[in-house]
Amino acid sequence: MGIIPSRNLQEQRREENGVVYFDRGIITGRDGRKYSRFAIQTHFVERGEDQAELVRRYVLPLYREGDMLSFGAKVMAMCTNNVKTRDEVRPGLTAKLLWRFAGINTTGVGMHEPYKLQLVVDMVGAPRVWLAAFVSAVTRPFGIHGLFYKICGQGVGGIDGFYFRSSFDVYKQMALINPPNPVELCDKLYADTGVPVVLMDANDLQQDQLGKCAGFPLSDEQIQDAMKDNPSGQGDELTPFILIRPL
Repeated sequence: MGIIPSRNLQEQRREENGVVYFDRGIITGRDGRKYSRFAIQTHFVERGEDQAELVRRYVLPLYREGDMLSFGAKVMAMCTNNVKTRDEVRPGLTAKLLWRFAGINTTGVGMHEPYKLQLVVDMVGAPRVWLAAFVSAVTRPFGIHGLFYKICGQGVGGIDGFYFRSSFDVYKQMALINPPNPVELCDKLYADTGVPVVLMDANDLQQDQLGKCAGFPLSDEQIQDAMKDNPSGQGDELTPFILIRPL
């Protein structure tokens, strides 16, 4: 599978119809289909902004018939107010005890943060968190990772924020939670804008597809191929929209 080897943002930078975007290059899927990907830069999206208006402002000026849009889950969480601020979270006994034993991952703080771990307790309950923590501790010495998230459920992996190393101060005091109704959100965006939408929670390790609109032109496997190298980039690039253009 062809993947661009590295990113030079200045070389990738383009501007068209007043919209700044970055050409992430062409990637070839397992079925031989090729895709161009354009990472569209936005302003810092605040809580409660209209997601359809964001697509009209930043995506439609670049859109061509046949294009598809990967919409970043974190921006969708901001738009739909699926967020928690630090002062809204009260770590209990489970979070206060277990956070010290959580591993720090390469993309964030993981659950090595009592406020974030408390959100997990609130979502799935303390007994499941204790079970997940126990199984994770027992299996980690054998090189088995990720069982905490598997036992707690997919929604837990979608919690992001309370991140002291964030480029944005607001994310040091706020956590974002993936919306619980991704398919409905994608269907509505498609109806409002005419752009086929898939909601993605992507990073350099994995690309989680949360939902897509009815009739989205690509299969789940093809979406994974098109997003294989995380063209969304890092959060401080402010490129939550990826325009996927089949060639």
